[in-house]
Amino acid sequence: MRHGKSHFLVSACLFLLSFSSHMSSTGPFSCRLRKQFNLNGMHKSGDVILGGIFEINFFTTSSEHFTSEPKDPICYGFDLIGFRQAQTMAFAVDEINRNSKLLPNILLGYSLYDSCVKLGISFRAALSMTSGRGEPFQLNESCYGNPPVLGIVGDTSSTRTIAVSSIVSLYRLPMVSYYATCSCLSDRKRFPSFFRTIPSDAFQVRAMLQILRQFNWTWFGLLVIDEDYGRHAARLFQSDLAQSGGSCLAYLEVLPQGNDMAEIQRIVGIMKKSTSRVVIVFAHPSNMLDLMEEVVKQNVTGLQWMASEAWIEDKVLRTPSYMPFLAGTLGIAIRRGEIPGLRDFLLRIRPDNDTLSSQDHNLVKQFWEHVFQCKFVIPGMEFEGQTLERLCTGNESLRNIETEFLDLSNLRPEYNVYKAVYALAHALHDIMQCVPGSGPFQGQSCASLQGLEPWQILYYLQKVNFTTDFGDQVSFDENGDALPIYDVLNWRWPPDGRAEVKNVGDVKEMASKIVHLILDEDKIFWNFEPKKSVCSESCPPGTRMARKKGEPVCCFDCIPCSEGEISNETDSTECTSCPGNFWSNLQRNHCVPKSMEFLSYVEPLGISLTTASLFGALLCTIVLGIFTHHRTTPVVRANNSELSFLILLSLKLCFLCSLFFIGQPRLWTCQLRHAAFGISFVLCVSCILVKTMVVLAVFKASKPGGGGSLKWFGLMQQRGTVVFLTLIQAAVCTTWLVSSSPAPHENKGYYNDRIVVECVVGSTVGFGVLLGYIGLLAVLSFLLAFLARNLPDNFNEAKFITFSTLVFCAVWIAFIPAYINSPGKYADAVEVFAILSSSFGLLLALFGPKCYIILLKPEKNTKKALMGRVTPRS
Repeated sequence: MRHGKSHFLVSACLFLLSFSSHMSSTGPFSCRLRKQFNLNGMHKSGDVILGGIFEINFFTTSSEHFTSEPKDPICYGFDLIGFRQAQTMAFAVDEINRNSKLLPNILLGYSLYDSCVKLGISFRAALSMTSGRGEPFQLNESCYGNPPVLGIVGDTSSTRTIAVSSIVSLYRLPMVSYYATCSCLSDRKRFPSFFRTIPSDAFQVRAMLQILRQFNWTWFGLLVIDEDYGRHAARLFQSDLAQSGGSCLAYLEVLPQGNDMAEIQRIVGIMKKSTSRVVIVFAHPSNMLDLMEEVVKQNVTGLQWMASEAWIEDKVLRTPSYMPFLAGTLGIAIRRGEIPGLRDFLLRIRPDNDTLSSQDHNLVKQFWEHVFQCKFVIPGMEFEGQTLERLCTGNESLRNIETEFLDLSNLRPEYNVYKAVYALAHALHDIMQCVPGSGPFQGQSCASLQGLEPWQILYYLQKVNFTTDFGDQVSFDENGDALPIYDVLNWRWPPDGRAEVKNVGDVKEMASKIVHLILDEDKIFWNFEPKKSVCSESCPPGTRMARKKGEPVCCFDCIPCSEGEISNETDSTECTSCPGNFWSNLQRNHCVPKSMEFLSYVEPLGISLTTASLFGALLCTIVLGIFTHHRTTPVVRANNSELSFLILLSLKLCFLCSLFFIGQPRLWTCQLRHAAFGISFVLCVSCILVKTMVVLAVFKASKPGGGGSLKWFGLMQQRGTVVFLTLIQAAVCTTWLVSSSPAPHENKGYYNDRIVVECVVGSTVGFGVLLGYIGLLAVLSFLLAFLARNLPDNFNEAKFITFSTLVFCAVWIAFIPAYINSPGKYADAVEVFAILSSSFGLLLALFGPKCYIILLKPEKNTKKALMGRVTPRS
């Protein structure tokens, strides 16, 4: 009994209707409806009845009072488009009845009602369809009988559909809407018997967001109507934006239902002040009229409007006064279709005798009076003023008038009605094709036409899958939603002033839930220059987004990445650090290899030091040439000319060894630079030391009894001393290179953006012994020369040796702290400078006076002049 016919009708009687019954002694129970609704409608009998609810009149009047019997409201304000939608259902039923392949031997009928855009009237229509049209009928004791309607097509409004579907779902009566888009209707727990051939607002919102992304509009306003349609759309927008990110709402406002002009003025004021240039509106045309009046009044231009399917095709808004503001509007529209034969069917509409004799508000009669602007004479009331208006004869021809009722170039909701009727018909057809013993119901049974239940149609309707003649597939997912597809429309306002709507693309959702948008942007009419609609301009590579406190995520500042960090994408939320040997470029958008820093030959400092080094070596060569040319002169031969030549050779090596400190350090240059420097300077200082000792020995030998001192400073002894002292330094260098050799090292500690390539000394002890040994010999030479500086020779070389060693020691004493405190290549530069300074000091101090005498004072370059005596000091 759970799904039995008696249970269905008894439940309907108990839940929806109040019955009065009486019992006679001779007859069965007699049931009578407590209330018979007088509704506008159209009916056709058949084996199976399908119901429909349409908006055919806009307004109602009612004279209901508590003190009198309530009367049904009277509908007026005829809508040709709503009537055409109802006639499309009638046409679909007629076409199916003529189709020998679909539902053969079964006659479909219909009961179509006018909702008058009122929830109460939609309820009345639903109750009439679930309980019967009100005719008295006899029932037995169990109230056994067939339900009057096995499926309903409708309603138009989401709010009314929610209410009506909540009732009919109690009986699992299928309801297929052609216009209700609220995503809440996809809730199978609340609406288990609801289906629709129009996509839900969930997809409409996703489709709009896809269009916004297509044009990089990330900052937009949203206006919604204060009802389920608008509220659910707002929630979907907020939810999708939170999940996808990248876009956000500048404002979200709810349009009032009534004529609240103060609230509309406030909303338009917000739109005018906002930096957003895109406004999306989920509303009905009536709400848009009030809004646009205020938009015109406040002259809010430069906006890109995006329309929901509810008003994108409405002609009322495409007027000369509104088009300067609304031209260029982009919107989502119901999929357009073609219905062959519909025009001929509509042309056959004609009021029949029943219509002419009826005193009720018959829909065909209303249609005829509206189209031909005439009135039918109501029998019995011919003389009550009706003759003052033009009378209808019923013989007028629809072919002779121009009316939008017959304009079938843009069938959109009608196409959804057509698909809804065919979906129910295919479900019935599949029921009839069931083979007993392999059916889906209990005991593998099939449904029968005589005892068909709505819930059985519901089972097959969920599995419907067919293709229309227009090529669109019709099927329903687990939530009762059809395959989502929309057309994208654009409002054009050409110079001739005739507003028109053009299809510029379509948007559909693939099986993978990916929204696929196709737009022909060349066809889009822009009323204003297409502008960006962003709260903040995109952050270019090299910067990161920093949100502004208290503002939406689309409002941010662009902060340059720090040194060593990059962002190589637009609108990066963070900067990434470059790996170890890389550093950010100036634009902070790429990591580039860190530059290698060393004392280079091509930089000014390296060029200067190289030039000085080569100049010093050249100067040594020149002096050596002068001394060679004048090797027989007393100045050259004085105090062992061999040592002078050896000093010049060692100084030349000192100048040249500084070149090892310039250029990128290699293993061999690191090893040679200090060894060559150490040995060259020891050779030079050893020669100076020996010279100084010879000066002292000569002076001592000149005294009585001192002649024996010279035997220790003969040529062999001088040479041996120089070689011995140099070999000690060579041994130190060899030990250092073998035990802990200097090597190139990439030092990343000095700077973040570059790598300093330097030679690490390896053993600090070895480096210290090398310098210390040079310093020891230099200090010893200085002390000996200082003691011999006042010897009574006319040409006392000890004075020049004293000065040269003093310069040498001063340079190298200053070198140590400068070297320690100089980073990277500047340490090498300091060392080269010390080498060159000390070498120039020795060269000029030792050989400058001699060259002066040789070249400029040749008269003093004689033995007599050198051996002359001067007056001793007092």
